[in-house]
Amino acid sequence: MENALLALASAVVAVAGTLLAPVLSQRITARVQAGQFERQERLARAQWERDQQIAERDKRRDCYVSANAAYRRYRVELMNHLWAVHRDDVTPEGRAALEDARHALHSSFAEAQMIASDAVMTELDGLTSALSKAYSWTVRLERGTPAPGRGFEEIQAVLLELGDTWQRTRAVMRADLGVGPGAGTPTAPSEGSGEPSDGAGRRGEGRPGGDQSGR
Repeated sequence: MENALLALASAVVAVAGTLLAPVLSQRITARVQAGQFERQERLARAQWERDQQIAERDKRRDCYVSANAAYRRYRVELMNHLWAVHRDDVTPEGRAALEDARHALHSSFAEAQMIASDAVMTELDGLTSALSKAYSWTVRLERGTPAPGRGFEEIQAVLLELGDTWQRTRAVMRADLGVGPGAGTPTAPSEGSGEPSDGAGRRGEGRPGGDQSGR
């Protein structure tokens, strides 16, 4: 009797094992596949985040390059116009060049408002405000109604100081892009008085592309 019961129990266990083996195998396989899927999903998400960071950095870099060119050009044209006013030698071409640079600056600033970091925007806000004031003072000087305490020399000093300020702004941009301080940046020569010469060259200032200060 006992032998028969043992044989029956063994048979039941064998049948149950046979029936349960596929179910257990499927569960183990499903668990392994789920783990692999989760790992692949994490890797894909991490790659997507890296790609997004690179794309955003590239956007900021292009924005900062545009801002760098626009701010330098406008400051140079404003300095040129100030000298033309001082010499009573304002020409339609010179005034048009200034307005062209001014509009380019406004466009670049509008782009930066959408893309630049808060730290960079703080710098650009200050520079834009200072350049706007310098433009207003220069126009008033040209019209013969200078602002109090804002003659040629005072405006010139402000514009020269903005060259130094721009170096700080550029450093903030480089830091935002993860570029080490001073990496690949040549030492800038002194601007001197900022007075344009009579020939093609200028002492520290010039037409677009002629800014010898590196600012």
